[in-house]
Amino acid sequence: MTLEETLKQQVTAAVKTLYGIDADDKQIQLQKTRPEFEGNITLVVFPFVKLARKAPAQVAEEIGKAMTDSAIVCEPVIEKYNAVQGFLNMSIAPSFWIEQLEAIAADANYGQQSDRNKLMMVEYSSPNTNKPLHLGHVRNNLLGSSIARIQEANGWKVVKTNIVNDRGIHICKSMLAWLKFGNGETPESSGKKGDHLIGDYYVRFDKEYRKQVAELMAGGMSEDDAKREAPLMKEAQAMLLKWEQGDKEVRELWAKMNSWVYAGFDETYKMMGVSFDKIYYESNTYLEGKKEVERGLQEGLFYRREDGSVWANLTADGLDEKLLLRSDGTSVYMTQDIGTAKLRYQDYPIDKMVYVVGNEQEYHFKVLSLLLDKLGFPFGKELVHFSYGMVELPNGKMKSREGTVVDADDLMEQMIQDAKEISKDKVNTLPDITEAEANEIARKVGLGALKYFILKVDPRKNMLFNPEESIDFNGNTGPFIQYTYARIQSVLRKAETGSRLSTISNQQLNDKEVALIQRLTDYPSAVKQAGEEFSPAVLCNYAYALAQEFNSFYHDYSILNETDEQKKNLRLLLSAEVAKVLKHAMGLLGIEMPERM
Repeated sequence: MTLEETLKQQVTAAVKTLYGIDADDKQIQLQKTRPEFEGNITLVVFPFVKLARKAPAQVAEEIGKAMTDSAIVCEPVIEKYNAVQGFLNMSIAPSFWIEQLEAIAADANYGQQSDRNKLMMVEYSSPNTNKPLHLGHVRNNLLGSSIARIQEANGWKVVKTNIVNDRGIHICKSMLAWLKFGNGETPESSGKKGDHLIGDYYVRFDKEYRKQVAELMAGGMSEDDAKREAPLMKEAQAMLLKWEQGDKEVRELWAKMNSWVYAGFDETYKMMGVSFDKIYYESNTYLEGKKEVERGLQEGLFYRREDGSVWANLTADGLDEKLLLRSDGTSVYMTQDIGTAKLRYQDYPIDKMVYVVGNEQEYHFKVLSLLLDKLGFPFGKELVHFSYGMVELPNGKMKSREGTVVDADDLMEQMIQDAKEISKDKVNTLPDITEAEANEIARKVGLGALKYFILKVDPRKNMLFNPEESIDFNGNTGPFIQYTYARIQSVLRKAETGSRLSTISNQQLNDKEVALIQRLTDYPSAVKQAGEEFSPAVLCNYAYALAQEFNSFYHDYSILNETDEQKKNLRLLLSAEVAKVLKHAMGLLGIEMPERM
């Protein structure tokens, strides 16, 4: 039982005996004791004052006395207390801290729930097959992957899923540009990753299209007309129509070019450390969506305009009118999402569906939820849009491939190179370091810096990613926490001791040892909070605070040079458990921990 659970149980017993109050979790408010007061944990007693009909200070004093009385609470854990107005500051008995440390050490899965009875599907990434993954995708993938791990630690069975936008006008633009300007170029002939190659042709289409629009406008055509009448755009739209009609040549070209892109995506995902259990493709799901739209049309849920397009009128629901099928019969993103949702619930008994998608799509998911509900799907109202903010780089910090967007491959490679350069002096001091190990350390540190910096920010906020700041070995960064872990591993290797559980009983603890153990006992609550709030930032803050706490302890107290063998064993065990929890917390963020740095 955790400290929080134990104290809540004992507070419940105390207020029941004293005042006849059946306290619930919301009434029992526990917080860390403020530094200027003596104690470890503080109980806020104001929720009990009205029912007790006594002054706050008196209520605090009476609860404190009751919680030290073994006749009222079973096995009290409070050694002493002090009441300050409506706050009861409690000092926990050293024996309890030792028991907590022993329990943590004995639990290989500390902080994790094992009973996975409910199924959550988490969708993230959602790339388009006309370009590589970029900086925005990095935040999306890191958030989605981390949320999946955190929810698994909280007892959910999780299916990680991806919807690939592999059809539509965007891919037709790349296909058309490759046909016109590619001269048969392939990833093998060019030496480019497939997603980068296709992205180059998407950019080429835009460049040539802009030229045509400018020429038409120079001939007297309005900008809107020029954009609509430009030959390239008309050809791309014709190609899309052929694709929807199943034209053999168009479909074969589409399949070939998409295969190049998927191979490129796989490399990027592998480097990023993310994966999926199930991948859906818009080219498959949009047909199911069209069927549902047609059904809704027949049932009077939607209507068809004179041009043949199909719409949903949501004005009565406080929204607007939403296009579902274009006049030529082609589908839109909303159509695809309806079909994808239907297929997912056919494939899996999902209890909760979470979409990790940027906050610019908040309206889209309000509409999707409403449309699914109108179509009679019971899961419509239960969809969760995990909305996150945009991420940008400081101007001039890193060059982009296309001049406007920094792609994920370039960013990750640059972070690894930066880590290699910054840690060069540190790594070279390691005995018997090989080039392969040095490169592996740089990879873990560089990607750890990137992941931590992005995940430590409240996901709902926009953020500025600063590569230089992220890779600092001091401060609230991934490398600082990784270095703390590596430092502990170095201490443990030098100690070369086995199990120390039997030799730490009846130890006197100093304040910093107590603070470390208390911080360790907070870990399950941090995992739970991160899951409830869908916020990896909670775990980042926890890991940083734990690393800070350990470094403060390490600075003030000797471990390997401690002459008292029992104290030494206690500190070694405490260090080992800090390392275990740091590794697990960072693992939930997708961050690997180097054993040496």
